[in-house]
Amino acid sequence: MPTILLIVVLIGLVILVAYGLILYGLRDAFLSAGQVSSRLEAYASVPDETKPQTVARRRAGLVRARLRVNSMLSVLVSRKLSLNLSSANWPITETEYILIRFWGTVLGLGLGWLFGRSILSGIGMAVLAFLIPELLLRRSINNRQMQFERQLVDVLVLTTGAVRAGYSLPQALELVSKEMRAPASEEFRRVRHEIGLGLSLTQALNNLVARMQNDDLYLVVTAININSQVGGNLVTMLQAVTSTIRERIRLFGEVRVLTSQQRFGSLILTFLPIGIGAGMFVINPEYMRRLFDPQIICIPIGAAIGIVLGNIAIRRLGKIEV
Repeated sequence: MPTILLIVVLIGLVILVAYGLILYGLRDAFLSAGQVSSRLEAYASVPDETKPQTVARRRAGLVRARLRVNSMLSVLVSRKLSLNLSSANWPITETEYILIRFWGTVLGLGLGWLFGRSILSGIGMAVLAFLIPELLLRRSINNRQMQFERQLVDVLVLTTGAVRAGYSLPQALELVSKEMRAPASEEFRRVRHEIGLGLSLTQALNNLVARMQNDDLYLVVTAININSQVGGNLVTMLQAVTSTIRERIRLFGEVRVLTSQQRFGSLILTFLPIGIGAGMFVINPEYMRRLFDPQIICIPIGAAIGIVLGNIAIRRLGKIEV
């Protein structure tokens, strides 16, 4: 009976969609007769200035409401959260991010309680809804920082060429913001914007380092700051930093190749016991359930702790700072 009902509902939806497409086609057919007159009205009629004013007034009202909410809840904002949102380049404020997490948690609690008929399912959905924005933010930050790291050598080459051609360093950074793709263009455009607002070049570049958290960029900014304080040939300094970063990237690639066996071994040693245990649960569940008896529950707990510690130890041995 439920299968027949589902088929009837699907057929009804298909019929409704078909009727909607037919009505949409008839509407276009009837409106196409007045297409010439509508084009003439578009060129000959006097524009109504009240509509743009109304739209602008509504938009200004929304902006004022948004600023009011951000001002009232500014006590909840932290510098770390502001830096994370800037690193991810999300077009929302810190207050809006906090409100999204709060109301998402409330909505998850209500939906879990409604569909699961239990407070535990509601709490589980609330925790999941609370963690999802943070996970998405971290993922966006990591992806953006990795993309910026891949563009850094090209940024240095373009900056060196611009300085050699006679540009000043701020002009060269502006050229980078125009010629490079995101996220490098966005970040250096932000640097130029901060300089225009009154920050020094050193402060703006330090803010860029704080957002991107990149060792190579820290090396570049440190070299630029030292050059601005003691003087010297900026082109020579940029060429030396570029060659240093290229050698670091090459050496880092070689290290990753040499330590690939250790990293692969850590994955095998971590997931092999889990896979074998899952297979034994499928083959002989009664035998595996005995591991969770109160008398011998310490065995699987100790095995899990040993797997985690072994994974950490192998990763530590295979991690080499370049």
